Amino acid sequence: MSTREYTRCAIIGSGPAGYTAAIYAGRANLNPIEFCGIQPGGQLTQTTDIENFPGYPEGVDGNLMMQDLRKQAERFGADIRDGEITKVDFTQKPYILTTDRGDEIEAETVIIATGSSAKYLGLPDETKYHGRGVSVCATCDGFFYRKKVVAIVGGGDTACEEAIYLSGLASKVYMIVRKDYLRASDVMRQRVMQNEKIEVLFEHNAEGLYGEDGVEGVHLVKRLGEADETHYDLPIDGLFLAIGHNPNSKVFSHAIETDEQGFIKTQGNTPKTNVEGVFAAGDVADNTYRQAVVAAGSGCKAAMEADRYLITINK
Repeated sequence: MSTREYTRCAIIGSGPAGYTAAIYAGRANLNPIEFCGIQPGGQLTQTTDIENFPGYPEGVDGNLMMQDLRKQAERFGADIRDGEITKVDFTQKPYILTTDRGDEIEAETVIIATGSSAKYLGLPDETKYHGRGVSVCATCDGFFYRKKVVAIVGGGDTACEEAIYLSGLASKVYMIVRKDYLRASDVMRQRVMQNEKIEVLFEHNAEGLYGEDGVEGVHLVKRLGEADETHYDLPIDGLFLAIGHNPNSKVFSHAIETDEQGFIKTQGNTPKTNVEGVFAAGDVADNTYRQAVVAAGSGCKAAMEADRYLITINK
């Protein structure tokens, strides 16, 4: 039997942005209800050690850090629940959110912190070696590949930026590029081609990975579908994917303005969306930084703006 509840602040998503929003909303006595979504804790729960989040000088396991953030939010009264929000109605106030169980939440304010999902190649080996040599974040995991050989898949600006970043850590960086050119800007292309540690493998596709306890190499095919198609193995210690991210914004797209990629548009340096009282935080609205500490900061901003909005409308 479905139910309907009321809250001053509903938070959708549970990564660093969502949990931080819950901490601040709880401290502001907004009695927030937070829905964890299909991946409680967000993408960091799929990461091994995190060494670049403030407060953990020895590093921390991604799952443990998310557990710490959750406990802190609960300490300040956040009502954290499993489940997804599958439907939203922003045409009336309070706003109506519908869960995957059919329950409804009336919310005066909403913070969207549903994150984004990295694009994968679709190879079974990506799952097999996830956390054991396969990564979707060079700035998160590059530190673990110091003086090692790595490969990065992609040919756009992001791939070039991450290849350059990795070249400062690894002994060798291969770029696996499907086309016969880099799609990146001229500046980024020049930086890559002039970097002695980076070798671009044009017209290459990754077919799979191999290794016993972790990635030891990648199966490659050169000039797929052509008469001179060639298959060979390339020994590497890690594979980084830089082929883009998909923001988890589909359920809101009918009401919330997004860019051409689906990332939620926010107003200036604020988390405000085009719907008053609805705010966006974290990777669902960030296609630039995608770092846990940035997401946490945006969650703080979203909760503070939600509190200010409630004070304004209740004057």
